[in-house]
Amino acid sequence: MRNEMGASDAPARGTHFLPSEHSTFTYRFLKGLVAIILRIWLRPVQEGPGSIPDHGAVIITPVHRSNLDFAFSILLTKRKVFWMAKDSLWKWKWFGRFLLAMGAFPVHRESADRSALNHAEAVLELGQVLVMFPEGTRQSGPLIGDIFEGASYLAARTGAAIVPLGIGGSARAMPKGAKLPRPTQVRLYLGDVLQPPMKNQKGRVSRSTVHEATQELHTQLQDAFDRASS
Repeated sequence: MRNEMGASDAPARGTHFLPSEHSTFTYRFLKGLVAIILRIWLRPVQEGPGSIPDHGAVIITPVHRSNLDFAFSILLTKRKVFWMAKDSLWKWKWFGRFLLAMGAFPVHRESADRSALNHAEAVLELGQVLVMFPEGTRQSGPLIGDIFEGASYLAARTGAAIVPLGIGGSARAMPKGAKLPRPTQVRLYLGDVLQPPMKNQKGRVSRSTVHEATQELHTQLQDAFDRASS
């Protein structure tokens, strides 16, 4: 049955999120701890021609097949990473505090969440790194279905580069319903860096241009996923 919970009843209601370019001790400690666990337990291997730029706004767009997928982005760069997380994760207060400390902010997925988009844009306006799943929610299977235009839209507004990330093996490591990950090697494939959609003479980006950029992202994300899964 579809969840009819309104945004006002969301577990993350009232969450205060203010992006900062500075990495706190708590963030550095938690990021290091998560990275160590990932490297020991899942032995991720990174491949591909892409890389995370050292400066400027960047949107990392991973494939989403496991609840683990968000964490792999912290292995790709020494820069601070921000990311959207489904607001239902805030139903555990301690976990909500952990997410905020890790640079996460809630998104209500049952409706258009203007607040989450504003948070995402604020992160990119600071010239920071944002993780955004183009597929929205977790999917299954080898094919990338329809993706949302949010990443291309934000890239157009902020000038952010987009880096597609294929993740192979995360669904085996932690399939849907699993409580803990299994020790399975994961492959990460970073595709070519995609530049933001071009603005016209009026300084705007048309919807058709955003749509074309989204189609290109879809193609590159499928290629990255195929290579990571091979």
